[in-house]
Amino acid sequence: MVVVVDGTVFQRLPVGPVKPDSPVRGKSAPTPSTIEGRGFGEVLRQEIDREEIKFSGHATMRMRTQNISLSQSEIMRLGEAVNRAEAKGARESLILMDKLALIVSIRNRTVITAVDEERMKENVFTNIDSAVIV
Repeated sequence: MVVVVDGTVFQRLPVGPVKPDSPVRGKSAPTPSTIEGRGFGEVLRQEIDREEIKFSGHATMRMRTQNISLSQSEIMRLGEAVNRAEAKGARESLILMDKLALIVSIRNRTVITAVDEERMKENVFTNIDSAVIV
């Protein structure tokens, strides 16, 4: 699915197929999601949101003003970098990708800000706990 935000085109990362809890039709054992009062739709939405990379309003504005755009393959690379940071327990990461620096909230899978190569040299990046180079 392609999403357009303020003239910038983003594509959602693919999500794998959903597998049933039991191959037998009919009643199945309660799952943690139904025990907690959450339905299938809510759990599915959470999983889709968990896989998707989002861009904050500030990041979208910075990308537009600095003429930064990401291709589908770059968004996929960014998603892989976020997955790697998440696996290491990171919370806020500096992701260096080609000639671009992105500060990403790993928990929310949201790009907070973007800096191009020219402005990267003048910046001090604070409030990060990790860096990923892709």
